[in-house]
Amino acid sequence: MDANHPIAKKVYYSIGEVCDLSGLKPHVLRYWETQFDVLNPTKNRAGNRVYRSRDVEVVLLVKTLLYDEKYTIEGANQKLIDKRREGELRSEGHDVVAPEFLTGISGYRGPGPGVGAPRVCYDGRPRPGAECLE
Repeated sequence: MDANHPIAKKVYYSIGEVCDLSGLKPHVLRYWETQFDVLNPTKNRAGNRVYRSRDVEVVLLVKTLLYDEKYTIEGANQKLIDKRREGELRSEGHDVVAPEFLTGISGYRGPGPGVGAPRVCYDGRPRPGAECLE
């Protein structure tokens, strides 16, 4: 990210931006919406999904539960429901996601003119052509 440009805080992220941030495909996010009650992004007037920073945190938490901790969808859903009941869902997401990444989500300013959305490394592993948060 360029230090000369002020970073505008984004309130909403498109499904494509969330895919770039999480490394998931759009059909996976849409499927997860049907399986996880806590993952429910709103839709704008045009009917496009819009994710808040909180929704992105939940996506990353679900991804961690399914891919890293090897939960089943039912098991991950139950864990998320239990965490929401206990009021710990917010802190759980912060334990899974690096604080620098969460700061970066709030400050993600989208692609520059004529540039595709940057791929952000949230796990510390660089990807070819990726713009990683420091």
